[in-house]
Amino acid sequence: MTTVAAYAAPAAKAPLERTTIERRPVGEFDVLIDIKFAGICHSDIHQARDGWGGAIFPMVPGHEITGVVAEVGSGVTKFAVGDRVGVGCMVDSCRECENCRAGLEQYCLQGNVATYNARDKNGDPTYGGYSAQVVVDENFTLHIPDGLSLDAAAPLLCAGITTYSPLHHWNAGPGKKVAVVGMGGLGHMGVKIAHALGAEVTVLSQSLRKKDDGLRLGADHYYATSDPKTFEELRGTFDIILSTVSAPINLDAFLSLLRTDGALVNVGAPEEPVSLNLFSLLGGRKTLAGSGIGGIRETQEMLDFCAEHGLGAEIELIEASQINEAYERVLDSDVRYRFVIDVATI
Repeated sequence: MTTVAAYAAPAAKAPLERTTIERRPVGEFDVLIDIKFAGICHSDIHQARDGWGGAIFPMVPGHEITGVVAEVGSGVTKFAVGDRVGVGCMVDSCRECENCRAGLEQYCLQGNVATYNARDKNGDPTYGGYSAQVVVDENFTLHIPDGLSLDAAAPLLCAGITTYSPLHHWNAGPGKKVAVVGMGGLGHMGVKIAHALGAEVTVLSQSLRKKDDGLRLGADHYYATSDPKTFEELRGTFDIILSTVSAPINLDAFLSLLRTDGALVNVGAPEEPVSLNLFSLLGGRKTLAGSGIGGIRETQEMLDFCAEHGLGAEIELIEASQINEAYERVLDSDVRYRFVIDVATI
């Protein structure tokens, strides 16, 4: 075992603090990664504060990880020392079920092993990217293309794939009208990716405060959902609505904005339940859907797509000592658009 520096939440709602954790020895098919950057995802806050329940403490959050390979196991064929790599939201799966065999490890029927706040196949807790190093199986490690900087690439391992996967699955592209609900860490990547795919992109945000940013990042239109006229004007407009927010929304109101056969896809995960009048779906053969992250193959495809189109996250780089302050700022929507930890400061 190797002892490495990390930042951990010792208990629910407790401030994160500097500590040390143990990483497993490098196995035959493992890579040891010197972590350079780790993004702060809103789900880190949900889990560190046990908002979804079932949290394991102490918890080292972080599933938007980029770094450099420091060591490889004897059986590793996909990576070499010095490679630029990333790790996203999962580090293992059963690899045998129908979904895993189809490249949909995120929907493993046995349950994938999350990068943190989970238990691996030996029953040991997993620890995330707010740490100096991590050991990961090569099959759950991604290549970071040369066209992406490691700091701006880190949020792509969650925010990027979480928006790319549903946009790709529901065929966002030329001739399609896509609305992105929320202009935050997920939403800003949804705008960039939908624009790069060729769709006509609209941002639906509570206010017009971030309108200039939205248009700069690729939106064609920007509306405030706090204005009732928005829902009147846009009724029956969109093929795809991608909801990225972590708070409950009025599903019936947003479903009214879909065209016939349109889909409202949720990638945000509120802690509270939401209500729905089923007649909102029946009038127009509309779909209410959810989407997780992507499989390993699709995540690599997303990284290559982002490199090809010059798409990195809009980031604010912070030191590890600023993590707790960053959490509060995320909750106050005071970040444009993703905090990224410089892991050298841990």
